[in-house]
Amino acid sequence: MSNYIFVMTDPEYIITFMTMIRSKANNMIVAEFKKNNITGIAPSHAAILNFLYKSKIKLRMVDIAEQIQRDKSTLTVLVNKLVKLGYVKRERSDEDSRITYIVLTKKALELKPTFTRIARLMIKTAFKDFDQKEQKLLMDKLGKLYNNY
Repeated sequence: MSNYIFVMTDPEYIITFMTMIRSKANNMIVAEFKKNNITGIAPSHAAILNFLYKSKIKLRMVDIAEQIQRDKSTLTVLVNKLVKLGYVKRERSDEDSRITYIVLTKKALELKPTFTRIARLMIKTAFKDFDQKEQKLLMDKLGKLYNNY
């Protein structure tokens, strides 16, 4: 057994710490999906569905990729799975047949209340013991960190 102690507050471990937080959040999402009998969907699919839920317009793949920070090839694999599961469909533009939109299906819309509950639980868990000022400060600092890359 090593005497080494992993110190989360040491700046040299910031990326490792963020990865650990992401892993815990993803595990929580997967557990919530299981509790709600949502099968076949991973947290990466949830990011796409949540973005589509919030959007009021039809979206192209490039729009979704930009917003959820995924490259087009990765997004294509994720969307193909959502199409196969019946949560989204592809729709050709009437004006330009080269443009394809990704649209939620009725099956996906029926999941929206569950996704909303899970999203609220995730936020509540993330900000437990944070006051409003601390929440804003954290989001400001995370935004600054994100922009550094």
